[in-house]
Amino acid sequence: MIFMPNKRSAMTLFTHKTSHRCHWVRFVLAEKAVTADFVEVDPNNRPEELLELNPYGMVPTLVDRDLVLYEPNIIIEYLEERFPHPPLMPVYPVARARSRLMISRIDRDWLSLVDKIVKGTEVKQARKDLYDSLLSVASVFGDSPFFLSEEITLVDCSLATLLWRLPWLGIELPEQGKPIVKYAQRLFARPAFQASLSDAEKDMRG
Repeated sequence: MIFMPNKRSAMTLFTHKTSHRCHWVRFVLAEKAVTADFVEVDPNNRPEELLELNPYGMVPTLVDRDLVLYEPNIIIEYLEERFPHPPLMPVYPVARARSRLMISRIDRDWLSLVDKIVKGTEVKQARKDLYDSLLSVASVFGDSPFFLSEEITLVDCSLATLLWRLPWLGIELPEQGKPIVKYAQRLFARPAFQASLSDAEKDMRG
């Protein structure tokens, strides 16, 4: 996190058209009906402005007036506190802690495998591990309208961006994964999710 006084007067998100972590932030912005300017970043030709704002030159990077944030988990928690309505985290501390832990587990157990597939690292094994891991907990997705919740949370926002990419990642769920498919369809039908999609992400599902 760094501060850049007098740099901007509006919220800006430096993003990438196929990054699931950038998509996560865009989905949260859409759910909260927060207007932001999007700056599309080419990883092979990063704009000087981004490199000035973020020493790592990474996306997503969020600029809110004089505040610059560039870790997706930090960005989405900031958005939750900055724009508390509608809430995307439970009210009570114990439930909030569990949600944070679940987001961390999704990142470690599933999104890390997505990263491997996208980067072309151990693709076959990563694809199999992600497929097997999702199916091992498929029944859980049918227990509530949202993931272990009656209301949408940041956990669902993260999962939605993962599940949207499954065909693009070469993963097709069998009949056993039907609860996941139905859960995903509920999320994909949300206007905010549709609004969060880049053109390249729309193409992931034709």
